[in-house]
Amino acid sequence: MKLHDLIKVGTNRATKRRGRGSASGVGGTSGRGHKGGKARSGYSPAPCCSGLPYYRRLPKRGFKNGAFGQDFIAVNVDTLAHLDCAEITREVLVERGVVRTSESLIKVLGRGEITKAIRVVADQFSEAARRKIEAAGGTVEALAVR
Repeated sequence: MKLHDLIKVGTNRATKRRGRGSASGVGGTSGRGHKGGKARSGYSPAPCCSGLPYYRRLPKRGFKNGAFGQDFIAVNVDTLAHLDCAEITREVLVERGVVRTSESLIKVLGRGEITKAIRVVADQFSEAARRKIEAAGGTVEALAVR
């Protein structure tokens, strides 16, 4: 006896025979209802055209602040530690490839350690980042958020 010879009880259920008279329970329209595309043979709906648009089918998550939201690019302290500069500004971050555009708002976060004293100019700082930079002897300057 092999695994494919085993028969599990209840796995071989006969398919329901539709359209075999009214006594079968699925005679007449055979469970397809009256008229319309879904009642015809050969009908199969396209995934995109099944009645509801995707944006209504998918669940909504989170909070969007519309026109007033500001997207910050997070830069961690350990990233700043790898840059060999006495002063780190938005232009330096763009030049080194840490940030893509100079229009981005930058927030410095506190992951990692820093040992050298540097001056950091950014839009916002987390408390942990501010503490770590100042503990290493550096200074932080928060710009007014545009």
